Amino acid sequence: MDTMVSNSQTYLKILADLIKIKSVNDHELEVAEYLQDLFQENGIEAKILPLEGQRANLVAEIGEGAPVLAVSGHMDVVDPGNLAAWDNDPFTMTEKDGKLFGRGITDMKAGLAALVIAMIELKKQGLPKKGTIRLLATAGEEVGEEGSAAFYRDHYMEDAAGLLIAEPSTVYGTASEQKGSFDIKFTSKGTSVHSSTPEKGYNALVPLMQLLNEANTYFETIPAGEMGPVRFNIDVLNGGSQINSLPDLATALVNVRTIPEYDNNQVAKQIETFVKSYNANGAQINTDLIMNEFPIATSPSNQLVKIIQSLGKEYAGRDIVVAASPGITDASNLAKDKPHDFPFAVYGPGDGSQHQVNESLPKQMYLDFIEIYQKLFIEFLEK
Repeated sequence: MDTMVSNSQTYLKILADLIKIKSVNDHELEVAEYLQDLFQENGIEAKILPLEGQRANLVAEIGEGAPVLAVSGHMDVVDPGNLAAWDNDPFTMTEKDGKLFGRGITDMKAGLAALVIAMIELKKQGLPKKGTIRLLATAGEEVGEEGSAAFYRDHYMEDAAGLLIAEPSTVYGTASEQKGSFDIKFTSKGTSVHSSTPEKGYNALVPLMQLLNEANTYFETIPAGEMGPVRFNIDVLNGGSQINSLPDLATALVNVRTIPEYDNNQVAKQIETFVKSYNANGAQINTDLIMNEFPIATSPSNQLVKIIQSLGKEYAGRDIVVAASPGITDASNLAKDKPHDFPFAVYGPGDGSQHQVNESLPKQMYLDFIEIYQKLFIEFLEK
């Protein structure tokens, strides 16, 4: 677009403004209010949909009628972690050697900003002439996907003819499939006694560790599917308070990445089998399901992916890679129940640095995607 060079500073300011908002697993309302003001300044109506506290979704549309292309980005980011490990304040966007730095710049405020700016630029040109572009900006994607669940529940995807998630998969690459996520908390109860007389008590940690090790070994035997293997990740383990007392309580947080060939229901059934077996032998272990998002698998040759492959090659300088996304996105809810040929793609600016210290993004990639999205939206609607 011929406006790209002259407007690049404005585009960068919008991204910097979004990075400045500390929407760490919360406070998406502030992001939504910023985007609503930005849309309204450019003649586009945007509606904030409150969830709870400082959390909210936002929806905005340009065009009218069918087909409807839903485009989505999340407004939350993960915690920056150790601030001393960052070269600069993670909530102040900085630039060095052609790269932009800041918490959430790859995951995924650059993608969200590019969607918003593309819609504003198209509106200025009187586009689209046919169909509707519907932005679904979500809260809570990083933990629980509450925002996309609300959009699904409130029927915002029912009339959608396609879905684009502006999250990066590979660099300039795209995905039409993504693994599921099954998050579960294990709680093991025991009896605390002095460690010199363990026979008088029951160590809550021991059966829990044994169960987790057995489960980990078992899930490694599951054959890999088209998206790769099932991943059983023991991420958090807690128990005990001092070295000379048996712990009477132990907990673990586990994340399982599921595939269509071995999905969430099968994982749940197998874990239930393990728990029943250990409890039958004296343990007191129970489970609480934290998140249950199923894998999404649409055709890698769907209409949206084909357009991305055609348009994106010029910007990537190579053929566009189509590979399954190892992570989950809001598509777990938004594309739920859609057929195999549903046009769905994960495609956005990113360099693989999400959730890392000094999270970064090539500046040109961000500007490229603003241009790519404008072309992509119109080509999809006019097909």
